[in-house]
Parts: sequence; C-alpha cells; structure tokens
Amino acid sequence: MAPIPLQRDTVQRPGTTRAGHAHGPRLASRTSLPGIPLAPSAARRFVRAALAEWTGIGVPAAVGFSDRLADDAVTVTNELVTNAVVHAGTTVDLVLRLEEEGGDEPSAALVLEVTDHHPARPVSGDEPGADPGPAGAHPGELPDPAEYGRGLQLVATLADSWGITYRTGLKTVWARLPVDDWSAPPAPPDGEALRRGLRAAEILAPAARRTERDDAVWDSRGAPAFLAEASDLLAGQLDEDLVAAIAGQLLVPRLADWCAIWLETEGAGPAAEPRLARVWHSEETGTEPLRAALEREPLRLPAGVGPGPVSVPVPWPAHPAEEGREDTPAPPPHPGGRDGAALAFRITAGGRALGTVLVGREGVAQVPEAVASLIEDFVRRLGLAVGAARAYTRQATISRILQRGLLPSKVAEIPGVTSALVYEPSDDGVVGGDFYDIFACPGDRWCFVLGDVQGSGPEAAVVTGLARPWLRLLSREGFGVGEVLDRLNRLLLDDAMEAAEAAALMVAAAGGQQLHDGTQSRFLSLLYGEVVPLPDGGVRCTVVSAGHPLPLLLRPDGSVRPAADPQVLLGVVEDVAYESQIFDLAPGDTLLCVTDGVTERRSGPLMFDDGDGLARVLAGCAGLPAEATAERIRRAVHEFAEQPPDDDVALLVLHAD
Repeated sequence: MAPIPLQRDTVQRPGTTRAGHAHGPRLASRTSLPGIPLAPSAARRFVRAALAEWTGIGVPAAVGFSDRLADDAVTVTNELVTNAVVHAGTTVDLVLRLEEEGGDEPSAALVLEVTDHHPARPVSGDEPGADPGPAGAHPGELPDPAEYGRGLQLVATLADSWGITYRTGLKTVWARLPVDDWSAPPAPPDGEALRRGLRAAEILAPAARRTERDDAVWDSRGAPAFLAEASDLLAGQLDEDLVAAIAGQLLVPRLADWCAIWLETEGAGPAAEPRLARVWHSEETGTEPLRAALEREPLRLPAGVGPGPVSVPVPWPAHPAEEGREDTPAPPPHPGGRDGAALAFRITAGGRALGTVLVGREGVAQVPEAVASLIEDFVRRLGLAVGAARAYTRQATISRILQRGLLPSKVAEIPGVTSALVYEPSDDGVVGGDFYDIFACPGDRWCFVLGDVQGSGPEAAVVTGLARPWLRLLSREGFGVGEVLDRLNRLLLDDAMEAAEAAALMVAAAGGQQLHDGTQSRFLSLLYGEVVPLPDGGVRCTVVSAGHPLPLLLRPDGSVRPAADPQVLLGVVEDVAYESQIFDLAPGDTLLCVTDGVTERRSGPLMFDDGDGLARVLAGCAGLPAEATAERIRRAVHEFAEQPPDDDVALLVLHAD
C-alpha cells in the first residue's frame, strides 16, 4: 500500500475529499510529546479528547465513532507512541485525522500517524523486549517487559492497514482504522463550532493547526516576533530539505497562499538546474497542481538579481485554453482558481546563491510592501540556515569518509569464536575517538583491540591513525601482549614529543606568541588481547587493559567477573611495564569489552555502571549468542537515559562456541 497521504507527501485519489467535507476545514488534530514515559498516557488522553470534541460538534462521520473505535484508536496510539519512546527516544509527533472517501460506497477512516526523529532506530516487533507493552500501562511507567512483543501484532489486528514511511531525519508509523456505519452528512459542520469544539485538543496540542493571515499584525511587534520564531526553528535543523520544509510551513498561510523553494545543487556548476525542494499550498489539494505547473516551467532569475523581491508572473496561464480545440491541450487547473501576484527572492549566504523562494497570493494585484519586506528578511535567515546545513553536511561527509579509513573494512573471524561489534559515534559530523580491530597474526594467533582516544575530531583521528597500524605491525612481529603495549606507549610518547617540538618552533616563528591550535595530549585507553584456539575446544585469551574499562567474563551459569587488572593509560608515563592476564574462554563463555561511553553513560547523577550495572545486565545474557548479547547491552545503554548518548558507544563481544 502507498504511504498515507501527508501535506509533505500528498497523494491524490479519485473521489477523495478532505476530512470533514469537500469545502469545510481540514479535520486534523496534532501534538508533539517529549520522549519520556509519560508520553503514551498523554497521547491516549489527547486522542479521546479529540474524538469526543469531534462527536460533540457534529463532525461528519462522527456518527460512526463507536466506543469500540475509540478504544481501538487509543490502543493503537498507545502502542505506537510507546514504541517510539522506548526505541527512538526522541520527541514524538502525533497526528489524528479523519479521511472521507466518496464514490459508489462512501467510507471514512481514522488515520493515526506517530513520527519520531531517529529513523536509524528500526521499528521492532519480533524479538522479546522489542515492542511496547499493553495499553493499560500505568502513567509514568515503562511497560512491563513481560508484555513486550505484542505491540505491532496488536496494531496489525486492530487496523485496516498500517505501515512505515521514512523521510530525511524522520520515521512515521501510521495506522488506518475504518469508521463504522458511516454515511455522508447533509451539510458540512459549522467552521466556528469546529474551532470552538477542538479547544480541549488545542490545550493538549499547543501548536496551532492553521494560522489565519492578518497583514495588520506585521507592525513593529509582529514582524520581529515572527522572525525570532523563524530563526529558532530554522537554526535547529541540519538538513537542507528539512529547512526548506519548515520554511514553507512558516510562509504559508501566514504571509502567502502558496510558495515554492528551489535549492542549487552544491558543486554542480552554474549551468546545473536547481532542484525543486519544496512546494507548499494553503489548500492541500492545490499542492500537486502547483508542483506540476512549476516543474513545467522552472523559475529562472537573472544572474544579477540581488536578495530583494522580484515581481514574476504566476506559474499558470491567466486564461485557460479554449475547450474543444484539438491543437491546444487544456492545462491542468491551477490551485486557487484565481489569478494573483507572485514574488521571487534569491536565497544567498556568504555572497553565494543557494536557491530561490517563490511566494504568491491569490486574488490580489500585488503583495503588500510591508509583507514583501518581511519575506525578504525571512529569506535572509533561510539562507543562513541552508548554508549552515550544507556546512554540517560537508563536515559529516568528511567525517564518515575519514572514519571509514580509520576503522577496518572487515574484521577477522576467529576459529571457535563468534564475535559481535557495536559502534555508534555520538556525533555524525565529528570523527569519533573510539576504534576497534580484530586481525589474524602468524602462529595461529588472533588479536583484538578496543580503544578510546581522548577527545574527538582531527586530534583523535591522528592518534587512531597511528595506534591501529602500529598495533597490527607490532603484533605480527611476534611480540607478547604486554610488550606490544610497552612499545606502543613509547611510540606515542615519541610522537607527542615531536609534536611539542614542532609547536615550539611555530611559537618561535611567531615571535614568541603562544599559538592556540586546539591540540590535545596524545594518549588513549586501550584493551588489547590475543586469542589462541585450544585443541579440546575453546580458546586461551591473553589481555591487557591500559586505562580502559575492564573486560567482563560471563560463564554459562550467569556468574560475571573482571578478566583483567587496571593499568595506566598509554602515552602518559614513559617507564611502564604492562602485565598481561591469561584465562581460558571455554565453550559457552562470553567476553564483553566496552569503552567508557557504555560504563559512563549518565542519567542525571547516576552512571550506567554504578553498582556494577554493566555486570548485572551481562549476567542476564547467559546462554545468548554474541549478536543477541551485544544487542541487549546496546539497548540497555540507550534505555538508561531519556536523551541519546553524548559519547561514542563501542562494545565487542566474543563468545566461545
């Protein structure tokens, strides 16, 4: 089935009218909820309030709002919101709307949409602990884990259809519930009564559903308030398409009846065609005809046009082609059915053209001068937001490319051992400080590494780029585990000394003035180990933990103990002799290695490993394979706090088969 039609993803279907009535107000209620355990209960109250208000004011199709339908809608909402809170951990956007369809057999349906802002987190419903709990969960509490695993099955049972729609930075799970005993009403609902009736839902959803335009408000107070709101919303986005989407919603219908935004393709040259990134119309049914008209004749402004308004023709003909003439095809109906005025604005930032904004009003000869000036100020802020989003995208792309070069493209498979890795940088736009490796060495040996460089960004990349190749070289030269770290420690200190000498020369060249280049000390914590298969099954492990969270050894009976002793960080002290610990990993045993992004994950004043928290979670993984153990630890780390981790998360699991 195609995605549920949204304002940002409109789908026109024959015989479809907007919810409520073909000429009435669009019937939809929406709210945003924080990603906390209280969100599901607030969502349940919101849905019941909206349905009750719609019923009380005689909304079309409300006659079919049976108690069973209301209960089903509340149950589905609870499951989807809980799923988003537990697994995505972000702000949750909830939309409830009524869709009516005409035709030979008119029908109606309630459409529920729950959107989170972490599309990388999959909607899971197969494994235990993956799905939300029952609809009756007590407010303020997460669902009982014993009830997990039924959420999406319940949604599929209650809904006529459901699915998932992915967009840049967003993931929407939607469900469609048919309305019982629906019949078309003789007249549309009273618009004023509708606005009054939704007051209870407005209280739960403070964001306005539709903003009425009043040019008189753009005085000395109204315009600055609008621009301040726009700056806050635009500056918080790091994706240029989301910036364009928000810009469209801010302009329409406050300042215009419709708008379109083109963005220049970065690095494509002046001859490249701009991309139509966003089309927005105050009437949802007008979006697609407007898009078709704009795609037929793309807007092109002369090269010398500045950031000010440029009057342009509306993107549809003033007089439709005469009917009956075979040689002149009739154009599609234009959105508003009226002529109007249109203005174009160049989007610029730092002296570079980034795109174009086209806005229009219907039924007027020109856009008021005060409104045109306000839009010009708005477009300047839009240019800054698009420029910032592009700068972040470039940085994130460089970071990902650099990260791929610093990490192994493939880790070795150890005979008799199953391994699982989790690696999640905290910031997509900055190179992380954590790194890992598993590689084979001569003499039937395999080595594994989990390291954490101080800081992040270029300095961390320098240390990672030195440490990982040095480790492979020293390991393959046949040095013992402790000797490898002894030599790596001296290499890091030598490199730090050379860096300090180079900095001193730069200071001298600058006339003795201190240069603040943001460099950091080059030291790291490291867990390094060697694995040798045993003839009777299992492997022999030799490990060293240099300033790193200690590895934990899990036995099949659920007992957990540290598998190494703490020792000093690498790159700090010169005269250090690292000592290794040896133990056997018997079949069924599991070795867990983590970075401090796991152990020091914070929730208020508490850390994840307080009171041996990591060991307790690991003890519950007895009998699980490596992949399941890694996933359970990863999920526990994310669920420990409401906010996403603010440090890199890396963990390595070795399970003896």
